[in-house]
Amino acid sequence: MRRSVAAALAAVAIVLPMLPDAAASASGVGHGRAPVVLSQLGAPGQSAAARARAALEKAQQVVAGGSSASAAPAATPVAGTLAMRDLFSALPDLNDADRRQARAVLARPTDGTKDPDGYRAKAKRRCHGHFCLHWVTRTSDKATSAWVGRTMRTMASVWRLEVGKLGYRRPVGDGHHGGNHLFDVYLKDLGSQGLYGYCTPEYLKPGRKREASGYCVLDNDFARSQFRTRPVKALKVTAAHEFFHAIQFGYDYKEDAWLMEATATWMEERYADGVNDNRQYLPYGQVGRPDVPLDTFSLSGFSQYGNWPFFEFLSSRFGVGTIRQIWDQAAQFPGGGHLYSAQAVAAVLAAHGGLADVFTRYAAGNFMPGRTYDEGDQWPRSARATAARTQTVNSGTGQDVSLAVRHLASKDVVLRPSADLTGQGWHADISIDGPDAESAPTAYAVVWTRDGKVHRVRVPLDATGSGTASVEFGHDDVKRVVLTLANASIRYSCKQGTNYSCRGKPVDAKDAFTYSVSASQTTP
Repeated sequence: MRRSVAAALAAVAIVLPMLPDAAASASGVGHGRAPVVLSQLGAPGQSAAARARAALEKAQQVVAGGSSASAAPAATPVAGTLAMRDLFSALPDLNDADRRQARAVLARPTDGTKDPDGYRAKAKRRCHGHFCLHWVTRTSDKATSAWVGRTMRTMASVWRLEVGKLGYRRPVGDGHHGGNHLFDVYLKDLGSQGLYGYCTPEYLKPGRKREASGYCVLDNDFARSQFRTRPVKALKVTAAHEFFHAIQFGYDYKEDAWLMEATATWMEERYADGVNDNRQYLPYGQVGRPDVPLDTFSLSGFSQYGNWPFFEFLSSRFGVGTIRQIWDQAAQFPGGGHLYSAQAVAAVLAAHGGLADVFTRYAAGNFMPGRTYDEGDQWPRSARATAARTQTVNSGTGQDVSLAVRHLASKDVVLRPSADLTGQGWHADISIDGPDAESAPTAYAVVWTRDGKVHRVRVPLDATGSGTASVEFGHDDVKRVVLTLANASIRYSCKQGTNYSCRGKPVDAKDAFTYSVSASQTTP
């Protein structure tokens, strides 16, 4: 589900002033500590019934805004699609009364009073191709005939891209719910809730446990006053993003949430490359916060949206079909890989040098987005990491420095040659003592020369995590060397109630790297 950063931050500020991302409070980012991010749907040891009740409350927040004159907006807006997904999953664990409430929340807008956020006027329907659109002509949810037509054409072109050109499976059919077998899209005023749109899983495919049909709800006009961009642009990115969620429901509707949201945000770039609305999320992903794990998910944060560059990195180097291969590995249908998210990524990257090597090249590249991504030089400077450690290196032996790096995350160290390292033959000798190889530690050094060139050097680490490298370092020729230390571990104790891959607790949660850098001169 796409969320408006501006609207969400305005709401979050009510209870979390000066906090740039609600996920930060959960993970301890910026406060010198890094505990496991516990699921917002329940902590380890909590009963299934309690987790189900929490899922109901979160989903009710999605539909609360604007459902009645007395409804108070949520202090912290939640991710609608994933909240609806979690509620659908929780249905068997709810008591009868709560299950009736849940069914109402999950109901389609055309179910009227059965849905607390349903239409309060008679709906119209228009069907063409693969879709049926539903809307009303009065109340705050009203949509014009022209906008309905625009939405219909947009959805048709999204289908041609995602199902046709890119080859993803079409969404699971819903029988004749909504009036016929076509995919249903409903138009409602969502901007007042800080939402662009959301999709809801609805029925399991017969004989399947993790393949589900669904429907989507999109904003009824994408008014500039709410979304701060041209309505057509907001429609394009939302349609591409949300319809991809409906496709994902047919692969595995229970898949890890970070993978669902990050790839859906990546899909926006495939369909509406010129809109660039997803750049608003960059400060919250690893381009801006490399020390936060890639598979972080927060119902009330933006990390998962901000990590779409990881999949941009993969698709630009290994082909756009790489992301479909990952979903094939994650799929729970017959012939699918039946892997959880991080495993699926690793399985596909095994053919491209392995997850550890690819992740570290990606992490190192995020320090220089203009050289790493086709449009990286146009990304806002505010999106780029500013927390890197900076160190001036003088002649002689360096001091040991220890850094803790979380799983699927990295830290950068900027090494600058001191002004007295003049003349020829200066080099920096980098020594690293990291965790054992089974923890997947890796390191890259990128040399930035004063004439604008960069040289990438991988620092080889042995079975004990130790390694050395020597790079040019004269002050006359080198502006800086950026050392990236990465923890590419995907080892988890699964089903622990976290919001990481497989809802697991990372085994290598905060691995320690010790490095030292010394400068010396080789004379002819």
